[in-house]
Amino acid sequence: MTNLCTKVTVRKRPIKNGQLSLYLDFYPAIRNPKTGKYTRREYLSIYIYANPKEKFELQYNKSMLQSAELIRCKRIEAIINESFGFLDHSKGKESFLDFFKEEISLKDRERNWMIAYKHFSDYTGGKCTFDDLTERYCQDFLAYLLEVRTASGGTMMASTANNNFGKLIAVVRRAIECGYVKDNFIRNLKLAKEVKTKKEFLTQEELHRLAATPCRHKVFKAASLFSCLTGLRISDIIALQWENICKAQDGGWCLRITTQKTKTAATLPLSDEALALCGERSTGQVFKGMSPALPALYLKEWVKAAGIDKHITFHCFRHTFATLQIAAGTDIYTVSKLLTHSSVSTTQVYAEVVNELKRDASEKITLKNQSLK
Repeated sequence: MTNLCTKVTVRKRPIKNGQLSLYLDFYPAIRNPKTGKYTRREYLSIYIYANPKEKFELQYNKSMLQSAELIRCKRIEAIINESFGFLDHSKGKESFLDFFKEEISLKDRERNWMIAYKHFSDYTGGKCTFDDLTERYCQDFLAYLLEVRTASGGTMMASTANNNFGKLIAVVRRAIECGYVKDNFIRNLKLAKEVKTKKEFLTQEELHRLAATPCRHKVFKAASLFSCLTGLRISDIIALQWENICKAQDGGWCLRITTQKTKTAATLPLSDEALALCGERSTGQVFKGMSPALPALYLKEWVKAAGIDKHITFHCFRHTFATLQIAAGTDIYTVSKLLTHSSVSTTQVYAEVVNELKRDASEKITLKNQSLK
């Protein structure tokens, strides 16, 4: 090791506007193993007040000097380990967007990774180098996501924004590991605060009542109950073709589909009861005549006729499937796979709903005489 004796010092250089530029002074000079050139200085792009007067200026200087000292310690460690990647400034000029796309293809990641890439590419205007990546630049991407307009005319939910933001963080972390980004700022990035909305669902008793209640549109009723038994989204039910319903290796039936929302390929078991809702086997669309317009026409009156006093949307049938599965004892990992979630954490919300129901049930039995209150 030829650089163990190198001393690294934080120094200041006066610049305009009454500021000082901080840089590292290497003594003796260190040699870049790639170029063979020696260098004594590394400018940190950190600036402080030359003559701080106000309290906030003193605090700012203290914070910046601490940051410079942290970098100094990292450089000493790198020199001891003979790791001189910090001298290669050409890496920072390369395209981070190309790196992002390559990371997606190398890991054979799902379509939602490409969605995150597209959002970030739009945010950057199609140009972003590794040098552009700073804590503020990345944090502002989250603010940008929260303003993105959705197909329904609203803005992106915090949970969806966090999902896209998390993918950027993962790729930036990889860039740091590869030495393209020198400052590990991702630990300072903060997710958007998510407002937990109540996921409405049908109880087992309410589902029985709904199934026994007539609906003016038979196909819509069959499709709705099919969703309750499979957890499929309305888009996947509309797109469902008879060729997607196949015999499974265990002798039962299964669905082989690619989800419309996330483009996730999945093979899902199909119960005999769910299969019966599909009607007589044919060709083409399974639920012929099913469309996105039908819930607005028939769902509210059907639910009301069943004596259910809840705000039920078609998507609530998916919530019903997940909640009743977990309540029946199905493990959360299995439910996650049945819902084609990319992460078990997405499914966790249903487990929390079930836990709340258990808590409510436990408090219904009491030793206290209610009449004495």
